[in-house]
Parts: sequence; C-alpha cells; structure tokens
Amino acid sequence: MRFYSLETVPNPRYSGGHDYGNKWGLPGVDCPVCRAVWSIAGDSYPSVDLSHFPPQEQKKYLPRCEGDYAEFERLREQVRPLAPPGVHLWPGTLFGPMHGSAQGEFGPLVLHHSWTLLMRREPMERLQAEELRGLKGVRTELRFRKKNPPELLEMELLPRGRVHPDCLPADRPAPCPKCERKGGTRPDGSEMILDAATLPADLDLFRLEDFLTTIIATERFAEAVRRLGYEQDIAFRELPTRSS
Repeated sequence: MRFYSLETVPNPRYSGGHDYGNKWGLPGVDCPVCRAVWSIAGDSYPSVDLSHFPPQEQKKYLPRCEGDYAEFERLREQVRPLAPPGVHLWPGTLFGPMHGSAQGEFGPLVLHHSWTLLMRREPMERLQAEELRGLKGVRTELRFRKKNPPELLEMELLPRGRVHPDCLPADRPAPCPKCERKGGTRPDGSEMILDAATLPADLDLFRLEDFLTTIIATERFAEAVRRLGYEQDIAFRELPTRSS
C-alpha cells in the first residue's frame, strides 16, 4: 500500500477561503515542570459537543492559556468520554463545529489550511460509496454573505501512524514527564519517512500521531479522488515507508 500526504496547491482553481476556529477547545498550558507555555495545532474533533455543559463551564473551553495544570487536567478528563476512544487530547485540541466567516467559491475538497480538510456533501457521500474507511464529516457553521452557500463538512481525522525514527534528530529531547511536550521539529517534506509498522490497516484517511498537522491518505483514497475528478485544489505527495 502506498501512502500520500495531502498538500495545498500553489495556484488553486477555486477562490474559497475561511477563518480557522471551532466552537470549543482545550486551553493551552503553562507547564510547571518544563516551563513551556504551549498548545498544539491539528488536533480537532468537531463531533464532540459540549453544549450540555453549564455556560460557565463552556467558557473554560474558549481560546486561552490555563496556568493551573491540575485544572487543565480536570477539563481534559471531563471531555474525554465524549472524544473518540484512545485519542490523546493535547493542549489546544479543538471541539465542536468549525465556525467563522467564509468567502469565495469552494471546490469538492478544500485544504485551505494544510491540517484541516473540508468536503462538500456530495463528494463526501460519493467517496463513502467507494467504501473508503475513516471518512467522517461534521457540518461546519461557517458564515457566508451570499445566498445558497455550500454545505461544507469538516473531516474528523483520527491520529494514527508515526514517522520513522531514522528521519528524526538523534538528539531529540525526551518528552516532558508532566505535559508530554516533545521537542524538536517536523522533518522537511522531502525527508519525511513513515514507520510502516505504525500505519493503520483500517483507515484510508488519517493524521500522523506525532505530527498532527500532516494528513495522510492511502492510495485507495488518492485513486478514488482522481477517478471522480476531485483532485483540483489538493495534491498528493507520495511518502516512503520503512520498517523498523
């Protein structure tokens, strides 16, 4: 099986663009051990609904930094039963439908931000009919000024698979024992190698577990997109895999 990263194209056919944000999210943290003040991008579960929380509790899931690490842990564990099983829930993880403003014309698949994939309703249903695995879309709440705006779905992508240790710095620092923040940087695209032993056998579209801003598709997904004519504003770049 071949694997591809989803990439933006330099000259998109469609003019559509949108703000980036979801209704709720875990706050960033000020770690008492490593002293890093941080949050992560790319961890998003738009199907997680916190609307049943009391209003004062919902406010704690608005963009901010939480200085009390115990309070951050409480907020994370409170939402964990609502999230997909086994996901980590890093500081900055987003929940609920995407909102904000949108403008322009949107194609069938939208990769306006490299870590956020949107689809129009009909293309997603046609791809699901191809029996592709891991396609779950949640309707956005993006606001358009025009009449009859398109129905856009944010894809909820599970974190699976990792890069191979050979493409990471040998001196990469160990994760913080408290907040688990990992030092080091993402490998350049030309140097990214996937660890074959960690790649899922049951998903055709997912995020990398250790680099959440990288969306990975199988050749089954890439071939279906090309056959249906949806490869207009996205590109597929094949990534090598290596066994440990």
